[in-house]
Amino acid sequence: MYPINTWYVAGTPADIQDKPLGRQICGQRMVFFRGADGAPAALEDFCPHRGAALSLGFVRDGQVVCGYHGLAVHSDGRCAHMPMQRVGGFPAIRSFPVVERYGFLWVWPGDPAKADAGLIPNFEWFDSPDWAYGGGLYHIQCDYRLMIDNLMDLTHETYVHATSIGQPEIEESLPTTKVEGEQVVTSRFMENIMAPPFWRAALRGNGLADDVPVDRWQICRFTPPSHVMIEVGVAHAGKGGYNAAPEHKASSIVVDFITPETETSIWYFWGMARNFNVKDAALTETIREGQGKIFAEDLEMLESQQRNLLANPERRILSLNIDAGGVQSRRILDRIMKEEQGAHAVA
Repeated sequence: MYPINTWYVAGTPADIQDKPLGRQICGQRMVFFRGADGAPAALEDFCPHRGAALSLGFVRDGQVVCGYHGLAVHSDGRCAHMPMQRVGGFPAIRSFPVVERYGFLWVWPGDPAKADAGLIPNFEWFDSPDWAYGGGLYHIQCDYRLMIDNLMDLTHETYVHATSIGQPEIEESLPTTKVEGEQVVTSRFMENIMAPPFWRAALRGNGLADDVPVDRWQICRFTPPSHVMIEVGVAHAGKGGYNAAPEHKASSIVVDFITPETETSIWYFWGMARNFNVKDAALTETIREGQGKIFAEDLEMLESQQRNLLANPERRILSLNIDAGGVQSRRILDRIMKEEQGAHAVA
């Protein structure tokens, strides 16, 4: 149902600041913590003594200590010690490659021999002083591919987000979709329209008039296994649209990291990176709060969609031209998973 020889976002460094983090990813229960060297570690969330969840324990001297009987485990999965007991002969538990980068913890749930940190996509704005970022996390009960479909077709904004980013002009402007290697790009451009509430606020946040016509754009980019970056923005009409000079527009990148928990649930790491008025912390929080409310509206719709699909397994979902981005993304995922299964069968 999902690729496993790839990098997924598992959490943030703050999640393992003072205690272990338990999280299920691609059907595998993992515990994250910092080892003795300060680097993040990821192990299967299973104490080899009695099977308790190590994530319910604590971290001491770079080892995760089971909260049931006190068995301590090294960051590589080897058993360290247990009060008054001999545990040196216990088998090591599985460890997973994990990397701390761009303000996130990235984990590789598949074959560790294939893990290459160089395969983590480059997100230059996270480390640039020219950008500001704010985001959050939602736990959603839906297939991760439904979220990809949602993000690659923004026609739904007219209805689901009618009071924030939605407007009739979205569905009146047909998107175009193209495949570039393993990346799918769906673009939509709207000219000489009035900005919706969220973007009026963004214009004001950049010191621009919000009561004049604008040109608006949405460029959705899917990269496997489940990352979607969306370039969004508005510029005063006639100033060049997407290519307008910074003093005429408010633009951002919507960041979407979708990590499968199970076949019907996800960890959804969302955020927005912007390159205007970046030192205004209050604006960052205002945008983050507004975006969080927008994504909460998606949550309700996606969970109801998943319930319907589970209750009606014999019914197939249909596709229109607006669904091309999601359809092409699924084709890439199907090919990757087929290749993984073939490699596993040969091995």
